[in-house]
Amino acid sequence: MILSCQNISKAFNDEPVLSNVSFHIEDHEKAAIVGINGAGKTTLLRIIVGEQPADTGIVTLSKGKTLGYLAQNQDVDSNSSIYDELLSVKADVIAMEQQIREMEHQMKLKTGSELESLMEAYTRLTHAFELANGYACQSEVTGILKGLGFAEDEFSKKISTLSGGQKTRVALGRLLLLNPDLILLDEPTNHLDLHSITWLETYLLNYKGAVLIVSHDRYFLDRIAGKIIEIDQTKATSFLGNYSDYAVKKEQLRTAAIHAYLKQQQEIKHQEAVIEKLKSFNREKSIRRAESREKMLDKMEILDKPGEARTDIQMTLTPQITSGKDVLHIEALAKSFGRQTLFSGLAMDIKRGEHVAIIGDNGTGKTTILKIINGLLKADEGTITLGSNVQIGYYDQEHHVLHMEKTLFEEISDAYPYLNNTQIRNTLAAFLFTGDDVYKQIKDLSGGERGRLSLAKLMLSKSNFLILDEPTNHLDITSKEILEDALNAYEGTLLYVSHDRYFINRTASRILDLDGKILTGYLGNYDYYLEKKDSLSRHLSSDTPGQKDDIPSENKLNWQLQKEMQAKARKRENDLKKCESAITDLEQKLSEIEASMSLPEVATNVAQLQELMKEQDEINEKLSALYDQWEALEA
Repeated sequence: MILSCQNISKAFNDEPVLSNVSFHIEDHEKAAIVGINGAGKTTLLRIIVGEQPADTGIVTLSKGKTLGYLAQNQDVDSNSSIYDELLSVKADVIAMEQQIREMEHQMKLKTGSELESLMEAYTRLTHAFELANGYACQSEVTGILKGLGFAEDEFSKKISTLSGGQKTRVALGRLLLLNPDLILLDEPTNHLDLHSITWLETYLLNYKGAVLIVSHDRYFLDRIAGKIIEIDQTKATSFLGNYSDYAVKKEQLRTAAIHAYLKQQQEIKHQEAVIEKLKSFNREKSIRRAESREKMLDKMEILDKPGEARTDIQMTLTPQITSGKDVLHIEALAKSFGRQTLFSGLAMDIKRGEHVAIIGDNGTGKTTILKIINGLLKADEGTITLGSNVQIGYYDQEHHVLHMEKTLFEEISDAYPYLNNTQIRNTLAAFLFTGDDVYKQIKDLSGGERGRLSLAKLMLSKSNFLILDEPTNHLDITSKEILEDALNAYEGTLLYVSHDRYFINRTASRILDLDGKILTGYLGNYDYYLEKKDSLSRHLSSDTPGQKDDIPSENKLNWQLQKEMQAKARKRENDLKKCESAITDLEQKLSEIEASMSLPEVATNVAQLQELMKEQDEINEKLSALYDQWEALEA
């Protein structure tokens, strides 16, 4: 065991955040802390590293073990370059190398016993240098910088000129180079693109030390974590397995808790009714029995009512009108900033009802495409055509659609003047803005609060074409799941940019990959995209003599994959409809049998009743199999 937390408690202004939180981390274990925003996850990390004191409890780090911590926001201010900043972590290794070079120079000048003594010291030092991986020191720094998304021409940039996200990546690089026995990471994927996140996953999976992560990136947690520590209503519960395992177990526990609570409440009501009835007899014996039952009720340990699942935000997206079949047509789109060309010749067609995700590295122009579609930027070349009756609803990660000088109430009332005060307050309350919160100015809100307000406006817009730029940024896992459910139930058309792979998996029916200034389409979700992109890469990189001409072009192969996926989707849809129809027919038969069994002439006819009961059992058996089939198809 490398870390032990025992009975950690913390309150702010007499409001408990953590209550008797206990867990431990084993050597080499990869664990994650999850919970809604404000649950106390970051507070717990700060207590572990000693940045905040706990009110009660003990944090124990094993003797001789080292700990490294990456906070969410880094205030790194240095005149060093990015490369030198990371290389400074290896200052002792660099000093050893300089000493080795000095010794090599001295060897030319020494003889006899002095040379012999110098050679012995040189052997010891070079051995220590090898153990410290000195020969690979500079390549290790370069590899980590590239893995975290820095291009070689950025290595010389001064730290003081970097954005907050870039500074966080530099801090993460420093931490990885320090190679502590236990790494604590608070939202490490926030400022990374998809390639960098994938690189970090691989790095952490192969990391020899232990890792404790706070993250809302469920795909990341699925790949990394072997244990989930949930903070819920100030308490901590540990679950073995990754995030998906935790989600299943959590739902099972919640269902069991609800059943236990309802069963106990039913028993309490039953006992109270019996007690009341016994007392109504007004006899000594019945009153004694009633009193005995009352004592039993008093001794009963009453179960707390389980909290409602996913009570964070409430969201329903409903288009006001239906758009035409062709929603968006883009042809020969090009955009440059100065000498930097983001893309040229981009083409895109989106049909009604499609859910399309644009993915790609940071800086490739994904957000720029959305801004051009929404008229916030002008394209250098190309045409953009919207279909008939298309109404756009835009969610901007920089929240330019919000007016900073307005209050929350004014923002909603000015945009939707037909809403009365109660409707506006109810809408804001659905996104956790209550009481005097509605009179805050938007400029005083946090990033997460501005995100929730933008989602509230989006919900009210009744648009049939939603364009979203990083909609899950600043949302906790619970809120992400509610947004995913709302988007999956949305009957309009969806185009978004996201680096949240779990979100893409749940909501995308098509992916557009912006890579090398080219937009390539893949029909399916993120996992399907990974599978087919790997297949494409193998085909296109193949150089087998006599076979090269047979390799299909990327566009042709992509078209074939789409057709294949569409065929599978149609078959699944047909199977689903057949299954639902069969279930409806059998449920109708079951209702008819139950109605027949309740008839007096049938209820007294034993032979007929047995026949109906036999048929009822057979139908129930068939229904059970059909329900299983339906769930499998629906999944």
